[in-house]
Amino acid sequence: MRIIIAMVLLLALRTAYPTMGYIEKLDAELDQVLNTRSIPQVIGDGYIWAEGPVWVEEHSFLLFSDVPANRIYKWTETDGISVYLEPSGLTGEVERGGEIGSNGLDIGLDGKLLLSQHGDRAISRMEAAPASPAAVFSVLSSHFDGKKLNSPNDLVQHSNGDIYFTDPPYGLEEGVNDPARELDFQGVYRIDSSGETTLLTGELSRPNGLAFSPDEKVLYVANSDPDRAIWMAYDVRDDGTIANGRVFYDVTAVAAQERGLPDGMKVDDSGYLYATGPGGIWIFAPDARVLGRIKNDGEFTSNCAFGNNGTMLYMTVDSYLLRLSLN
Repeated sequence: MRIIIAMVLLLALRTAYPTMGYIEKLDAELDQVLNTRSIPQVIGDGYIWAEGPVWVEEHSFLLFSDVPANRIYKWTETDGISVYLEPSGLTGEVERGGEIGSNGLDIGLDGKLLLSQHGDRAISRMEAAPASPAAVFSVLSSHFDGKKLNSPNDLVQHSNGDIYFTDPPYGLEEGVNDPARELDFQGVYRIDSSGETTLLTGELSRPNGLAFSPDEKVLYVANSDPDRAIWMAYDVRDDGTIANGRVFYDVTAVAAQERGLPDGMKVDDSGYLYATGPGGIWIFAPDARVLGRIKNDGEFTSNCAFGNNGTMLYMTVDSYLLRLSLN
């Protein structure tokens, strides 16, 4: 009995993470989406700017970017945090400042890691298997219309293999005023099966996170501009292009009061949208009703990802890595 009690206490100590923030319930429907009594746990900290989390279900670990550090970290329940890949975004020998690492990450249909690389200004694929990482990349897109991309920020892959990505100027050393910038707009793009990069829209000032609805008929895109802090929704045509762009939700006024802007997002299998924004993560019903927010103590929340067979939400929050249990 003493041995059993000691083992239980040891397990409790190993899993007793500090907490941060709380859940703000604004609609009773939120109880159908997540455990509203759950509190976000801090499972990692000390990063410069954490971003782009993705859960690797096959191996039960989480990957996330530390963008300025040019590094990807790995987290497991048993081993905690370790360096997974370095470099992750700027792979050449010429050094420079700014946000040079990878940002948004995804696991492709072929099981390989897809990266939005700020430093190399490209969408790339890591050719090594996720369990045995190596900084060997194939560039999937680096130019549009003969001009270098700004700094790809986030990406999502369609079930047909097409890759959709955003290209704001955040990875350039001087941002939108960087002399190395070749495109005079910020685009949302698609890489098709032939490898061609097509501009879907150049109407957004700071396109950032993006995600598909469960049936892939709607593409959501965040615009992280404090003067137009919105989430857009677009219909996805059969040919992969987008149409009927409309504002899904506008938080420009809220962004003037609380830290954060529309950034990374994910959509669950029921169509609920988890979108980072002012004050934390906003949870929307498919009809744009705000069900609640995951508040993170005033920290700037950058992105999120589902994991553990959809029972956990992982969040990158400034210098922290958090998780929250779902239903």
